[in-house]
Amino acid sequence: MADALISFVIDQLASTAFEQIKENVRLVLDVEKEVEQLTKSLKKIHAVLKDAEKRQVKEAVVQEWLDELTEVAYEMDNALDEWNTEALKQQIEEQEDGGENVLANKKKVRFSIPSPSSCFCFGQVSHRIVVRHDIAQTIKQLNVKLTSIAEERLRYQFQSTTTSGIEEPQPKTSSLVDVSTIFGREHEKSTLISMLLGHSTSTGEEEREPLVILVVGMGGMGKTTLAQLAYNDKNVKDHFEKSIWICVSDPFDEIQIAKAIIGGDGTSISNEMDALMQSVVKSVEGKRLLLVLDDVWTEDGRKWEQLKLALMSSAKGSRILVTTRKETIARMMGATTYMIHLEKLSEQNCSSLFYHIAFFDREKDKTDLFETIGNKIIKKCNGLPLAAKTLGSLMRYKNTPEEWHDILNSEMWELEVVEEKVFRPLLLSYHDLTSKIKPCLLLCASFPKDYQFEKDKLIELWMSQNYLNLKRNKVDKRAIGREYFDSLIMRSFFQDFQMDDYGKVRSCKMHDIVHDFVQFLTRNECFIIEANQAIERLSSDSVYHLSLMSAANPLSLPTPFHTCKKLRSLATFNNSGGTTRIDGVLILQLKCLRALNLSRSNVNEVSKEIGELLHLRYIDLSYNYKLKELPDTMCNLCNLETLNLEWCLRLEKLPKAMGKLINLKHLYLEYCWELRGLPKGVGRLRGLRILDRFVCGGGDDKEILELGDLGSFEHLQGTTLSIVGLGNVKDAREQAQKAQLETKKHLLKLELDFGRNSGGRSSSQRISDEEVLDALRPHPDLKSLWVFFYEGSTLVFGNWIMSLQHLTHLTLWDFEYCESLPPLGKLPYLEGLYIDTMCVKKVGVELLGIEETQTSPATATPTAIAFPKLKQLIFRRMDNWEEWEGVGDDCQVTILPCLSSLEIQLVPKLKQLPDFLLHNRPQLQLEMEDVHPSLLEDLARRGKAVSSIPEELRLHLPHNRPQLQFEGYTAPNLARRGKAVSSIG
Repeated sequence: MADALISFVIDQLASTAFEQIKENVRLVLDVEKEVEQLTKSLKKIHAVLKDAEKRQVKEAVVQEWLDELTEVAYEMDNALDEWNTEALKQQIEEQEDGGENVLANKKKVRFSIPSPSSCFCFGQVSHRIVVRHDIAQTIKQLNVKLTSIAEERLRYQFQSTTTSGIEEPQPKTSSLVDVSTIFGREHEKSTLISMLLGHSTSTGEEEREPLVILVVGMGGMGKTTLAQLAYNDKNVKDHFEKSIWICVSDPFDEIQIAKAIIGGDGTSISNEMDALMQSVVKSVEGKRLLLVLDDVWTEDGRKWEQLKLALMSSAKGSRILVTTRKETIARMMGATTYMIHLEKLSEQNCSSLFYHIAFFDREKDKTDLFETIGNKIIKKCNGLPLAAKTLGSLMRYKNTPEEWHDILNSEMWELEVVEEKVFRPLLLSYHDLTSKIKPCLLLCASFPKDYQFEKDKLIELWMSQNYLNLKRNKVDKRAIGREYFDSLIMRSFFQDFQMDDYGKVRSCKMHDIVHDFVQFLTRNECFIIEANQAIERLSSDSVYHLSLMSAANPLSLPTPFHTCKKLRSLATFNNSGGTTRIDGVLILQLKCLRALNLSRSNVNEVSKEIGELLHLRYIDLSYNYKLKELPDTMCNLCNLETLNLEWCLRLEKLPKAMGKLINLKHLYLEYCWELRGLPKGVGRLRGLRILDRFVCGGGDDKEILELGDLGSFEHLQGTTLSIVGLGNVKDAREQAQKAQLETKKHLLKLELDFGRNSGGRSSSQRISDEEVLDALRPHPDLKSLWVFFYEGSTLVFGNWIMSLQHLTHLTLWDFEYCESLPPLGKLPYLEGLYIDTMCVKKVGVELLGIEETQTSPATATPTAIAFPKLKQLIFRRMDNWEEWEGVGDDCQVTILPCLSSLEIQLVPKLKQLPDFLLHNRPQLQLEMEDVHPSLLEDLARRGKAVSSIPEELRLHLPHNRPQLQFEGYTAPNLARRGKAVSSIG
């Protein structure tokens, strides 16, 4: 961590901005020599940091020296940030005074720091002189500390690394290595599946159902991977009626495990043990259950006994699969017979895994140069799959035999102090990272085990800690973050990837051993503890990243948190027990805080003291359903870059002075359904990169943004934008054209919601809908389009819909007055089409995009294809639909060649499907619900099997979340969408 911090501070001291600092500080106290000495000391220290970080693992005194250096580096970072904050506050004052003219010049001048003589307010001059004096004194004090640290480095005789200050870029690749291939675990997989599916034996375990099966092995041996292979096996999935996967880790929390078995988010479930166990009984009663408890550590049988008794209500043949590093767990859980010991891989299998990754994408004739060295490295893996995988990922980017020799001969292999042998290859991969990427990896130590990292949110956290600081601002910080994230993936530090709709990694996890490893490296900086143990366990005053776990009880952070005054990030996790409350007095102690994560913590009020945390760059308040408003003081956070308010269902308004947040880059408002508009100040945030929800004002309230104001956000990079309240828009065509959607080239998913905030719609307002839709032409690269509550009589976006040549998904929801459909069959890449609620009586060939003349053989174009890529077609709630027109036998147009799924729900009058849908489609999956009996009879006559749509899929949300539960929120638009809502008690 120290390496990256020192690099950052050196960059800052050399920047143009700091030259202005020196000029202004000199007016109060001449410290130019101090700054020069500070820079020299930093460069001397930086030259030996690479060696120091390697030696800290086995030399405690070096670790202490680095800890002291890290503390000073953080203090320097704080000092620089305080100065920059003063400059930003002055810039905001000028904006408030000068309005838009200053905003227009923002790109030209980042810092505007006038001399005292240019300030007309004596109070401002006096304040700035005091600030400059404080900065000067801080620099002098830090210089004394740093000089001492620099001199002390000579004691350790570090090897110096000469560098130009420019690190080599990380290797890039366009593809990820497929590590899903099994090497040496085929027998264990077969045995485990047999145990899961097999019947009882004569040993008597049948009477003690459910049967407990253990997978035991040391860290990095592949226990979780083996359990996942069995859990996802098709035969296993089909065999069990209820399958649950729970990551247990340490401590063994029976309350959280019970809630996971019951399902739901746990907020409405009692924490009283007896009530919980009764709920578990009801949840699994009579069902053949597969429960996986991954990574169990506790040997306390009392924690397991009640849970096991509750699980006895499951059906015969139920199984509990446990992975653990400790064989003693078997006795505690009663699984001494059914146990799989994972042994080390054979050298041959270890070699296969290593070379599968290391030689990925290499030409065979070049790989021969490395095999002799590679075989020696493989021996050092000692049969550990994770070691082979990690080293294979490392060697993939070593292109010369000399580089392979360096790894083979590294002194890391000789370390005895490292807690587990698998840490050694991880250390090699860690030290091979650039100093810029290392702290990004280490910050992951502040998250719980088995945490699903969202890529974008993790990058924003890195930004909050200045880990993505740029030189000369030539590259966007998010782009740098994506490069770092990809590098960590390629080095096998992340796994279990989930992809988004566009084939990119959306989220991932970290292997337990990798998590242990990063916690080992940050053991003096990052802490994950139970909230009620916070004061007792935090004895160190050098805690920089703190995560509080609070599963069962309301979380109220104590005021005397004296050991946490240096905190740079604070997060809460698993707080389902009640409302989280952070005392205002405590907030005032956290003056160094950069990131605050209170997501899913039942926060209903944010203390006004939060406006004092001027270093704060990241605030996550998402999924706090009771939060109604934010304090006005939050607008004092001029460094704030990310504000996440997703799923704050009751949030009614944002502070009026939002325009003061001039550094805000990411504003998340998805599912803030009570939000009636965005304050005008948001329109001044020209630096916004992500704005996922834009709520249109109706024009009467001059303090609310109108649709046309969307055009002022020139730099939006978010892939999703929801525009809400289009039914309120006045001067519709002019406002829609001003929005300039066509210029939003990064936008991949667009949602257009024509619902009104209140009241009905007149005929003139319906015409307004048509004008708005016609003028809202998106960028042609758009991939997904959703339109809701449109009340025009015709779909006029036919004027631009055909320009969306990359569109893959289209949803048309609640078009109450629309009587016809546009020629969507002409869209070349459309894969999914969902149409819900229209007054269409007849669907003709116009939907296919077939011209009248194309149905005759004389003029047909043999190469023409209607819906060439469409796979899924859904119609729902089409009350008036009576006829679906077919095409003649002479038509030579190919229709829906890729269709694999057709769903029709709540369509009471349609009696027959056209022949082109059913002819020569043996694999077509048909799902029907609440349709005319004649339609089902006709399908039966044609020999077509029809499956009923499961109950849980009948209520589709616009955002394709059929299993979403609504609690604590009531709104007319939910009832209008047919959504059942339960209230929070």
